[in-house]
Amino acid sequence: MTSAIDRSQPVEPITDLLANGVGYGGVDRVLRTVRKYLGMDVAFIAHFRESDRVFEHVDTDGPAPIEPGQALPLEVGDCAKVVRGELPQLIPDTSRVPAAMAIPETTAIPIGSHLSVPIVLDSGEVYGTLCCFGHEADLTLGEREIRMLQAFAEVLGTRISEMEQAEKTQLRRADQVRNAMAAGAPRIVYQPVYRLRTGEVAGVECLSRFDVEPQQPPDQWFAMAHEVGLGDELELRAIEKSLVALDRLPRNFFLGINASPGLICSGKLPPVLEGVDLRRILLEITEHAIVDDYESLKSALQPLRDKGLRLAIDDAGAGYASMRHIVNLHPDMIKLDISLTRNIDTDHSRRSLAKALITFARDIGSIISAEGVETAGELEMLRSLGVDKAQGFYLSRPVPFEEALRVQPVDVHLAVTA
Repeated sequence: MTSAIDRSQPVEPITDLLANGVGYGGVDRVLRTVRKYLGMDVAFIAHFRESDRVFEHVDTDGPAPIEPGQALPLEVGDCAKVVRGELPQLIPDTSRVPAAMAIPETTAIPIGSHLSVPIVLDSGEVYGTLCCFGHEADLTLGEREIRMLQAFAEVLGTRISEMEQAEKTQLRRADQVRNAMAAGAPRIVYQPVYRLRTGEVAGVECLSRFDVEPQQPPDQWFAMAHEVGLGDELELRAIEKSLVALDRLPRNFFLGINASPGLICSGKLPPVLEGVDLRRILLEITEHAIVDDYESLKSALQPLRDKGLRLAIDDAGAGYASMRHIVNLHPDMIKLDISLTRNIDTDHSRRSLAKALITFARDIGSIISAEGVETAGELEMLRSLGVDKAQGFYLSRPVPFEEALRVQPVDVHLAVTA
């Protein structure tokens, strides 16, 4: 019989678990804490399937009769019998329970003491069991210990329910992205970019539109695609559809396309750009998150830049990530974020930040383009500050390709401040 275990105080990871829940990746750590707290030799979580149970997590200090990933028929052992009520959840001494001694594994392993509780999902379905056993009997085990194990199983059941719901959500979103692409999405529209010195069209930025359910902005579609592992595929689809327009554009127009750092580093972009005159391509980095490995990103970009591809960084002035991109990647173009452009003619702070970015851009050999121009006053202020190019609803909305071909220069001198 095992020596007495001091269980007078709950162990910290257990109280953390019961108070705050646990991530599935932390189950092994907590399972070990529970086992040691109970003084058991083996602890495990068994997941019931149609005809068997699989041991998803196993904790022991030495050799164990079961291993993670191992599957056994449901009727082998005691898990199913506990759930059906044929065995008690708490057995301090298996030799005193004939039904336990009738199970071959009780003597073969051997199992002297045993605690087992069902893990029930929020739906009421039994997911499996949480079990601990010792090779020797332990008469110190009582209601306090089984209640603690039940509480752990309840929290675990809730967490597994959340994970299963999240998995279903991921599968539904993946289907939505695949269905959107099967329906022809994204549709590409073209927003002209103007030279502010002359009012001429310098090129067009290709933007994606989604005419399918669920109705949501393009950035949410791309974020959802990346979340379900289809981000590169959707980005490449948009780029391929954008490149079709290049040969029909005037030779002095650039074609702006968007790509995330992840796609660029994946190696999937160069084959799509094979045979394209990269001197006419402006590649805009779209990712807003911090890039941890700029060396890999620069290495992936360099062969394309050597062939004439130009690089743009957007959202300048809107956050830290875009500034890191600028400092590390030395882009050919820096795009002022719409939050900086908006009301720049009346807001001194925005104007001061824009001036600083324009000076910085010139120092590093980049040009400045402004996004989101919506008023004559904004346009005139940007032109007076020395911004090179601009786009926005005041100049032209994103339009279908045939309309983009007919876009005329604008007279930037007609824009006057109030």
